[in-house]
Amino acid sequence: MELKLQPQPVSVCALQYSHYGHVLLSGGRDGLITVSSPVTGVTVRTIRDHKGAPITTVQCTSKQYKEFGLDGNELWLAVSADRRVSIWAADWMKDKCELLDWLTFPAPTSPKDALALPPSLAAFSPSERGTVVYTGYAVEKEIIFYCLYKKQVLRTISLADWALCLGLCSTGRLIAVGSNQRVLKLIHSSSGRFQDFTCHSDSVHMCSFSWSGSQLFTAAHNELFLWTVHGL
Repeated sequence: MELKLQPQPVSVCALQYSHYGHVLLSGGRDGLITVSSPVTGVTVRTIRDHKGAPITTVQCTSKQYKEFGLDGNELWLAVSADRRVSIWAADWMKDKCELLDWLTFPAPTSPKDALALPPSLAAFSPSERGTVVYTGYAVEKEIIFYCLYKKQVLRTISLADWALCLGLCSTGRLIAVGSNQRVLKLIHSSSGRFQDFTCHSDSVHMCSFSWSGSQLFTAAHNELFLWTVHGL
């Protein structure tokens, strides 16, 4: 072990290195996001915009110089359980971090049992620059493609069940979605065509593509599945 950090007084729900590895972003159950140095362990910034709702996702990607009119060399997003998504432009070497956009997706009244709600999930599209892929509790069961340039929804893909996990292939062509119906759904991101896989014995709550996109890991309860992905 190289370092032990304790940036938050509550459970950490999401963890992500910045795109270039300069800082470590951790999201807590209280909605606070802490930016820490992976070298010294020192907390360099605390972001309170999501305070009150557990952070469900943190993700980072590269950004072209002055893209979106803000300085910085990377973008990162955070998602909280109340369906809010914040998009940030950052240059951690210069201690810069600016809010680029704030997304809130409409939804019907939440049931009293908050644990029954599906998680709010989002990721930057690897192939469509400036596009955020989102799914969560909403009016419809669907995946939403939102363009940060146009500030509008580009398209949606309907789902049969609420998504418990979301994985995007590095090529941008495929999306993996797991559900509590024990189904792994592999979706073509452009056409919406899909294929279902039903060999899991419990809810599919985690999915992750390998860096090349040629393999996919899924998890159902205590079982891990390794898939080979063809046709990339």
